[in-house]
Amino acid sequence: MKKLLYAPVLLLLLTFNIVYAQVNEVKTSLSVKELEKIDNLFKQYLDSGWIKGITANIIVDGKTVYNKAYGNQLNRPFKTDDILRIASQTKAVTCVAVMMLFDEGKFTLDDPISKFIPAFKNPKVLNKYNKKDGSYTTIPAKREITIRDLLTHTSGLGYAQIGSPEMNAIYAKAGIEAGFVINKKLLETEINKLGKLPLALQPGQKWQYSLAMDVLGRLVEVSSGLNLDRFFKERIFIPLKMNDTYFALPKEKQDRLATVYTEDEKTRVVKPWKDGAFPGATINYPINNNGYYAGGAGLVSTPKDYGLFLQMLLNGGELNGKRLLSKRSVDLMTSNQIGTIPFGDNYFGLGFEVISEKGSKKLGQSAGSYGWGGFFGSNFWVDPKRKMVAQIYVQQWPLSHGQLGEQFKSLVYQSFQ
Repeated sequence: MKKLLYAPVLLLLLTFNIVYAQVNEVKTSLSVKELEKIDNLFKQYLDSGWIKGITANIIVDGKTVYNKAYGNQLNRPFKTDDILRIASQTKAVTCVAVMMLFDEGKFTLDDPISKFIPAFKNPKVLNKYNKKDGSYTTIPAKREITIRDLLTHTSGLGYAQIGSPEMNAIYAKAGIEAGFVINKKLLETEINKLGKLPLALQPGQKWQYSLAMDVLGRLVEVSSGLNLDRFFKERIFIPLKMNDTYFALPKEKQDRLATVYTEDEKTRVVKPWKDGAFPGATINYPINNNGYYAGGAGLVSTPKDYGLFLQMLLNGGELNGKRLLSKRSVDLMTSNQIGTIPFGDNYFGLGFEVISEKGSKKLGQSAGSYGWGGFFGSNFWVDPKRKMVAQIYVQQWPLSHGQLGEQFKSLVYQSFQ
């Protein structure tokens, strides 16, 4: 009798679960016809003269579904295997290196950075700045900078050349640069200098883009006993078969290095970059043997290589039997790590912007997706729900029509069927 009474209930629950699964099913296949809209978007930008070249790559469920290049370099067509200046996409690699060492128990995320780089002991915060002579006063920081602060850009540090006028001036006077380095420098020397300079903000006060990842690059060196170039190569690039990713690009591959473009200040006509387009920076940093391994900006790579790196993250820290990170560390990196500190509609994890439910309504990007971009008009993201990795690269600064990245993202999500 009891079995007869339970049967309708069980049937109802089973039906509910099937319907619920169908309603919440996430589509992970793309329409080839819909993807053609991306081609048309890129052609529109090229025909309008807003860009000179572009390449994009989309991987869904481990398979490449879009991999195209349009436009031209100075003397040849733009190719999908061009080696690109990925700039701030270097930051994600540095964060992975840090978390690999975290997995090995080298430190905890709430350790003070001064434990490993003593120059950051007893930090001070900028109080007043005198424009006339460059002098300033400081007040003591309320606490030390932690490794977590650096990973979340809440350390209080500024960013050389692209920060506030006051911090730009302080850093310039000390010779601190943002990573596109002209002359020979050592990461150890520069980070030790940085540690003695005032902070722009109190640690933990707010999110502010900064030189934090360059500091973390030095943390990797101190904790591992390897310079950052060697650590990246031996611990990340070789295991993932990222064969075209470097700080210093070998001569035999330099003919594949993409041209960088800029805009005329008055006419906005796009033209090849010449040093001076951005004060105190060079686009020759991958080939000028400067010896500076900028964890925040220094790498060159290809969509294929960087796609392998992102696929490793999507897989929870491993690729093709090679585990770089624990799944728990990937979870930490891709979840909200700044609490209630404002960051638009989204969150910030350990090195990534993380899309919130509210943020997902903007372009259709799944909540829980994470990514970042680079100075020369690049953008990437990983969407775990869609099992997708997507990348777009322009190789241009400034980019007056900077909405291209969001248009691309919107069309990608329209293409799911």
